[in-house]
Amino acid sequence: MITHTKGFGLVEIMLALLISLVMSLALAQVFTTAKSTNLSQNASASLQEDARFVLAKMVREIRLAGMFGCLGRVQDSSVGGRFSDAFNTPVQWDARQKSLTVMTAPVGADSPWHEWIVHTDCLTLATAWSRGHAPSLQAGEIALPVQRHVYRLNEQRHELTLDGQPLLSNIRAFSVLFGVADSASEPGIARYTHQPDPARIRSVRLTLTLFDPADRTQEQTFNLVAAVRNRLG
Repeated sequence: MITHTKGFGLVEIMLALLISLVMSLALAQVFTTAKSTNLSQNASASLQEDARFVLAKMVREIRLAGMFGCLGRVQDSSVGGRFSDAFNTPVQWDARQKSLTVMTAPVGADSPWHEWIVHTDCLTLATAWSRGHAPSLQAGEIALPVQRHVYRLNEQRHELTLDGQPLLSNIRAFSVLFGVADSASEPGIARYTHQPDPARIRSVRLTLTLFDPADRTQEQTFNLVAAVRNRLG
């Protein structure tokens, strides 16, 4: 008497296992891709946020570059006559050192630090003094503090510093171009250059390239143009 048994054969079991394995690998690939995409997007957003923070800070200071009072002439009574250099070249770019120097008014009314201070009545007198050497304000005078900030790229450490202190890491490149007019009296920008005549500067173009140290996203380059106001513009 022949008895028929019900169940799966070896071939069927192996085929089912193969199908399950293929589906598991497909699901794993989907999850891996989704995770990689999420990490890439987060890394990209982080680079954008870092660049936005640094460039916004630079732009605020560049817009106030050359804010040395109400008058076109300022008597230099600072120690060593160093204020004159700041007055003549409020924005400087050193391509070899990868450094940007900005002579600017403090951003924010509560900023306690400054390198020079200008006393002026906005009518006839304006005098620059070094910090700690200025006399008391006379009647009708106002005090305008002036700061000196230096942004420099440390290429070995891929780090942007501000006045010698680390500001932002993972910087691949940092460069500056100046939008200049054809003459000191013209307001429009004729071209961009690395070596401008300070009297012809109308804007500053900042370029910053950031990278992700974990290589989760591609390098990103950010550009921002800041109009120079006050005495230069």
